[in-house]
Amino acid sequence: MDMLLSLSPHGRLYVESVPDQDAAPVSEAVSKRLGEAFAQGTAHGLLHLATVELESNLPPAFSFARDWGRAYLTQLCHRPEIGSNAQPWSIPPPVEERTAMALTAPPMRGAEYLNADVLEAWWLELDALVQQEVEAAGKSVQKFLEKRNPLWRMVGRVTFHLAENKRDVEFPFAFLATYSSRLSAHGKLQHLPLERALREYGAAKNHAALLSLLQPIQQAAERIPWVKELTESGEMYQPLAWGPRDAYRFLQDVSALEASGLIVHVPDWWKATKPPRPVVNVKIGGNTKSKLGAEALLDFSVNVALDGETLSERELEMVLASSGGLVSLKGKWVELDRDKLAEALKHWKKVEREAEGGGISFFEGMRLLSGANLGGDAAATAPETVREWVGISAGTQLEQILDEMHQSQNLGEQAPPGLEATLRPYQQTGVHWLRFVTRLGLGACLADDMGLGKTIQVIALLLHLQAEQAQRPSASLLVVPASLIANWKAELSRFAPSLTASIVHPSESGSDLNGLNAVAGNDLVITTYTMLCRLDWLRQREWKLVILDEAQAIKNSGIRQTRAAKELRAEGRIALTGTPIENRLSDLWSLFDFLNPGLLGSAKAFSSFVKQREVSKQNPYGPLRALVRPYILRRLKTDRRVIADLPEKTEVRAFCGLTKFQVALYEQAVRELAQKIAQADGIQRRGIVLTYLMRLKQICNHPSQQTGDGGYEPEHSGKFQRLGEICRELAERQEKALIFTQFREITAPLESFLGTIFGRSGLVLHGQTPVGKRQTMVEAFQREDGPPFFVLSLKAGGTGLNLTAASHVVHFDRWWNPAVENQATDRAFRIGQKRNVMVHKFVCRGTVEEKIDELIAQKIGLSQELLDDRGGEVLLTEMDNERLLQLVALDIHQALEI
Repeated sequence: MDMLLSLSPHGRLYVESVPDQDAAPVSEAVSKRLGEAFAQGTAHGLLHLATVELESNLPPAFSFARDWGRAYLTQLCHRPEIGSNAQPWSIPPPVEERTAMALTAPPMRGAEYLNADVLEAWWLELDALVQQEVEAAGKSVQKFLEKRNPLWRMVGRVTFHLAENKRDVEFPFAFLATYSSRLSAHGKLQHLPLERALREYGAAKNHAALLSLLQPIQQAAERIPWVKELTESGEMYQPLAWGPRDAYRFLQDVSALEASGLIVHVPDWWKATKPPRPVVNVKIGGNTKSKLGAEALLDFSVNVALDGETLSERELEMVLASSGGLVSLKGKWVELDRDKLAEALKHWKKVEREAEGGGISFFEGMRLLSGANLGGDAAATAPETVREWVGISAGTQLEQILDEMHQSQNLGEQAPPGLEATLRPYQQTGVHWLRFVTRLGLGACLADDMGLGKTIQVIALLLHLQAEQAQRPSASLLVVPASLIANWKAELSRFAPSLTASIVHPSESGSDLNGLNAVAGNDLVITTYTMLCRLDWLRQREWKLVILDEAQAIKNSGIRQTRAAKELRAEGRIALTGTPIENRLSDLWSLFDFLNPGLLGSAKAFSSFVKQREVSKQNPYGPLRALVRPYILRRLKTDRRVIADLPEKTEVRAFCGLTKFQVALYEQAVRELAQKIAQADGIQRRGIVLTYLMRLKQICNHPSQQTGDGGYEPEHSGKFQRLGEICRELAERQEKALIFTQFREITAPLESFLGTIFGRSGLVLHGQTPVGKRQTMVEAFQREDGPPFFVLSLKAGGTGLNLTAASHVVHFDRWWNPAVENQATDRAFRIGQKRNVMVHKFVCRGTVEEKIDELIAQKIGLSQELLDDRGGEVLLTEMDNERLLQLVALDIHQALEI
């Protein structure tokens, strides 16, 4: 198929595909672009031809149309007052020129309709389109031209050229000012001496255009003395031979010249942001004798190098004896400030001599490499003025270590023996990284996104430790929030039954809090942040690893549990958190003060460093990011390298404890139920059971829901506290959530509580929400800037709503029929969802909620009935008294959260 450009009787250009034409074929990609452009209108097609297809080989009809579009843009570039309120911006050529242009048109379908009026209509339509696009580009014609095709930005503008002249030793550079009046028929920019512009514009008596052309030179002359000298002397309009000093003066003013509106061409070897220059090359850890790690001393060497190649003694002497500016070195021109280079060399040679006794510390080396000036280091004492003349890099040995920490590759990591699961590739990578970093004695922060499996990666690491030693290794310590004990207990039992673990917490009956039996013969000891503060022996013994889950718990360096965590002693430290930084950089300092004490300096030094970086205009936090990056492994569900291997929906149980208020109410309700069902039967008994099952659910949600006192203090409910933990992380990442409950009365308290977490109000939908208002609420939530959470009653919001803006679904209380929950989950997990959906199913430990959840999961006995469409609550009423009371009885050790 060939492309034909045709003209309609009304003067519109359109593209059609016609088989077996004699015209030169057009590539498939070009054909597609042309078709899409002209489908939007003639002006879109002309602009596309004159910009995107500027250098494409096109059939004659397309080339004719491109010439007309190019004529428009050429005139636009020469307009002295582009962007004025005049309409149009660019004036169509006189009728005589348009008539002559129409006569040059090649054969094309509809050519009989082409005349001067049609060409004028094309011009004006193109002018209107350009004005719209310039408005969209921030009212900048130059930005519009740059976006469409950078070549057009140079038409009608003056260019300053600096070129090398290698045949002249005394004057090895040449300066020339040119202007570009047009683009050639082949889309090539034509540079003409600036002196030609004076003659051409003068002959045409186009003084306004000449003034517009020369205005950037005048602006440059007002701020740059040598431009003013050349302008006043008239040397600006002729080629000039320059020495290195003149060339260096030019190169230093490149930014000022461009800011004046001039285009600047310089030799390829000169980069304005980082010109080539010899630097003091500081090499750290090139051949360290001791094992690299937190306790290692790194060797240290200093020389002067250019592009990584060390200068000889003779070359160094020549450099230090030069006058500076531009210097020819190793066959290339380089920038040189002799005094600053000499001062930098003197400083680092002194540091090298002082380090000969043993080297510098590992953490000091890391700070030097990152450029983070945290006080007290060799880098901190270097004069600020010479730091740009210093290049600090890792030696061969250290570089190998850092590469493996940075790349975080699997490198053939095998699953450990005893792991009852298949690790995903990114999880294998995480396990390898954790092993590598902790073997070095360094702290590691596994900061994977929620739902990527931080728990199973740590379990795999513990299995590796178990397998690496014939005898049982020293026990590791895991510190978790009390609400996560059940999660870890279940995961260990499921994925690593060979690992022996003890739980040091009153909720586990038979646990030994004195530590003797808790540690003996166990691979892992699990405790909570609260118990860490209470039990001295946890902080006094040496652990293999110390692992902090939900490590944002130590973000406040002044609180008791943070101080207790930092007293722990271990060969390696691991922090698990989805939010290594929450609100302040001090959170990061506190986390690293646990992981790698001293890396970020003292709290005072870090605070001072942060204040210095905040006022920096260029990459203020780059050095800090480079310093901490090797110790943080962060993978997101939005990362394609991860998301391609993830399920579209991940369901997790969020185990919650009960507070003392909930425990008291729950036990009282169970006693009342036992008394009443003993004296009732038939329909009356069924009603009593349903009433008390509902009451137990309400108590698990919040005591105030059952008592009706309206208080709803978050600290009185384990579920409210767990919801807060989850949603704080979501708020930090600006992700949205749906929260489902079967109780309308608790929707408002949940919305009020979550408003304090997200810092913004959310939405509430229940059975009494007017039908007409629901779609408005959905549309508001679906907007990117809409409310961050939506609280819905399960019946009212469980079907018929498209809420794909949410990537998290929380079932705050459980419906006995899983199908109902799945329908609710599908409000977010449905066609149109672009993200993975994480489903959090809240379960109160030790209560009827946990027992029903276990039965459903195991699909035995009652679970088959609960999956029945009749609904689980109805079937529960048919149980005999003994079985029912066993089901609802409270396991206080499991339920009580301390």
